[in-house]
Amino acid sequence: MSNEDITLTAGDAEVDVLPGNGGRVGGLRVGGTELLRQGERFGCFPMVPSCGRIRDGRFLDGARVRQMPLNAPPNAIHGTARDGAWNVARVTDDEAVITYDLVEPWPYAARVTHVIALTPDSLSLTMSVETYGDSFPAQIGWHPWFNRNLGGEGAQDARLDFTPAWQEERGDDHLPTGNRIEPKPGPWDDCFGMPGGVDVTLTWPGQLELKVASREEWVVVYDEQEAAVCVEPQTGPPNGLNTLPRLVTPLEPLEATTVWSWRRL
Repeated sequence: MSNEDITLTAGDAEVDVLPGNGGRVGGLRVGGTELLRQGERFGCFPMVPSCGRIRDGRFLDGARVRQMPLNAPPNAIHGTARDGAWNVARVTDDEAVITYDLVEPWPYAARVTHVIALTPDSLSLTMSVETYGDSFPAQIGWHPWFNRNLGGEGAQDARLDFTPAWQEERGDDHLPTGNRIEPKPGPWDDCFGMPGGVDVTLTWPGQLELKVASREEWVVVYDEQEAAVCVEPQTGPPNGLNTLPRLVTPLEPLEATTVWSWRRL
């Protein structure tokens, strides 16, 4: 199938899926109100096969050092799949399945599958990485840019509510130092640990409440930009290919899910 843009509908919810632009979710509208920041780089893009920054763009594959392009010098950032065109495997009114075959600069052959499923009050995103050849370390995550303000008369900025068990201490290079500290007040560009699973609530007072949930234990929160707030569930912390690698093998793919659920206020 082609990689033309897709719009899913369920009740009064609509989701735009953009296979040709990195497989991202380009928009999420509830009752006609757009929740995601618009623009070619925004929406919600998949972070795969790595999440956040990789220190110096290097990671270990056994004893071998792999070098990735420094697309956020002096580091690599956010994986490679967001830079490619994905293929459409299946589409119904409320679900899309898209795939991406990992290519250079990623050094291993593998396939990523992303299932985007919409209901009238939730969006489920499930991503998996499968290999039929070499095993390798990988990560999965999502990078949504939620609009800080939804507009309308008297609209207030979103409030963020979550209770992490710890915060990954961030060095001057924006990478975790390896120390876990007590969570500090924002603004943040930080990774947090939630051992019971990611559970973060965004509330636009008087308008909408949206919960970002995942069985995974790590979430990066970025709210230093005026226009948007990012809540990023992922399978490990930034630089995790080096510090907490999850192995993809021919017998064991890596899979993760995040669910966004909402209700009107």
